Amino acid sequence: QMQLVESGGGLVQAGGSLRLSCAAAGRTVSVHHMAWFRQAPGKEREFVAAVSWFGSRTFYADTVKGRFTISRDNAKNTLYLQMNSLVSEDTAVYFCTAVPARRYTVSLNPDEYTYWGQGIQVTVSS
Repeated sequence: QMQLVESGGGLVQAGGSLRLSCAAAGRTVSVHHMAWFRQAPGKEREFVAAVSWFGSRTFYADTVKGRFTISRDNAKNTLYLQMNSLVSEDTAVYFCTAVPARRYTVSLNPDEYTYWGQGIQVTVSS
């Protein structure tokens, strides 16, 4: 089993920045694809960003492309999400997730991810 714990969330004004971290325990993240999803009140969970197990490939939702950056430090067993130019629509609970990298393809579908963090609130005030 892998335990994922998010940190770094909070309240920020529109235009500001936050950096989310996701610390893993129990299994090494180096053989897992990892991703961030988010869920706003009354909405379905949506894809934000994903990174391949080695960090060489990254993927972003159109709504965050150019503003968010996903990265990982396998030596520290940690995933990151740098969020810049935040807008009120970014307000949501953000989830860190991981799946064993058995395939080359990095999925953008939450149903295909195995391990999930408990989520962390990000609130952007306008």
